[in-house]
Amino acid sequence: MRNASPASAEDLLLTADRLLTSRLGATGTGRRRGASLALRTALEITVDHVLEGVVPGLSRTTARAKMLCLRCYIAAETARRANAVWSHLCLGCHYHQYEIGPSHDQVRTWRAEVGELVRLLAS
Repeated sequence: MRNASPASAEDLLLTADRLLTSRLGATGTGRRRGASLALRTALEITVDHVLEGVVPGLSRTTARAKMLCLRCYIAAETARRANAVWSHLCLGCHYHQYEIGPSHDQVRTWRAEVGELVRLLAS
């Protein structure tokens, strides 16, 4: 059995782009939810790298706790943006029978924001 290598934030951003621009056999809503999940995971990976660099072991806490701690280690505005888009992505990737799901424009906006945050936090 082959070991799968962990995905990078950049790989996940490309996955989100592919889901938003192609017709991979899933419904439009399914592709948008998948893109939301890829974006959320890319952001979480990036936040993990930032936090692991300043407080070893902090990356093993819950994602919500990490988002709350983030403002202690990076600029407050950047932490606020990360927390806001992460919250939207959490809602966007969960299925509820009574909801339509995120629109293409919403996911595109989240993609732009996550891409910018990944670049900002990786530098």
